[in-house]
Amino acid sequence: MASAVPTFAVPPGFLGIGRRERDAAISIAGIPLDIGTTNRSGARFGPQAIRQASRMLVDGAHPTAWIDVSELMLSDIGDFRIALGDIPASLKAIEEQAAAVDHLVALGGDHSITLALLRALARRKGPLALVHFDAHVDTWPDNFGQAYAHGSVFYHAIEERLVDPRRMIQIGIRSPVQRDVFDWTVAQGVTIVAAEEVHEHGPKAVAERVRSIVGEAPCYLSFDIDALDPAFAPGTGTPEIGGLASWQAQSILRRLTDLRFLGMDVVEVAPAYDVAEITSLAAATMVFEYLVLAALSRDRNTVQSKTAPSID
Repeated sequence: MASAVPTFAVPPGFLGIGRRERDAAISIAGIPLDIGTTNRSGARFGPQAIRQASRMLVDGAHPTAWIDVSELMLSDIGDFRIALGDIPASLKAIEEQAAAVDHLVALGGDHSITLALLRALARRKGPLALVHFDAHVDTWPDNFGQAYAHGSVFYHAIEERLVDPRRMIQIGIRSPVQRDVFDWTVAQGVTIVAAEEVHEHGPKAVAERVRSIVGEAPCYLSFDIDALDPAFAPGTGTPEIGGLASWQAQSILRRLTDLRFLGMDVVEVAPAYDVAEITSLAAATMVFEYLVLAALSRDRNTVQSKTAPSID
């Protein structure tokens, strides 16, 4: 049934969500931290921009899965608290707040927030598989002397055993990188799919590779918006040409229906550099696609629990 509220008048929560309870099946939170950036700042304004752009996704069901995301048990719990100007303290605060949420979708913020989110989730679930869309490997030991910045997040995640690098795949990589950093990443077991490979082989082949690597392991999705080419996402701090088209990323995600996702983030949206909200809308749509995946996973688990034999 069509909404009686016109698109431009949708309330400001993600998808117009008004609920703020933290016991929802999936909670959405903004994390306005961007002091870990190494080029253009401004991702602190990403959460509100993504929420605003999400109004375009409210009226109707997903066009291929036919799931009405607005009918899911979702809650927009607002923005997490951060420690102004202090990256380690901010990461600690983010981890503490994320630990209180069962299934979290985070709107960044720069990519450094993912380390805190993985710490909170891995503490409950153990080392995770990881699907990572990005232009950059983000496995530098530090960024210009700063240990915890947006380019070192997965170096620490691997070193702290928050993720299983053998079940970690990075999609869209194409930025300049020191050879020793690249070689270290591959040596840990990480699979790197360059943007050019996506262009050459297509989303179907990439999705099959993702599924073969992740398997049935509990999985996290981290989507850096600069995985997309600047033509599709100009509003970001570290743009790199030659990236994915928005349809390619969307098509890959739609094929990951059998993965056991436990949470996700979308990061690095810097609306000051955006044009006509296209970056914010791309980010909101990737969250929308993830919510559909989560709903399909929930329905599948419900069916399995109903059909599984009882144990007396």
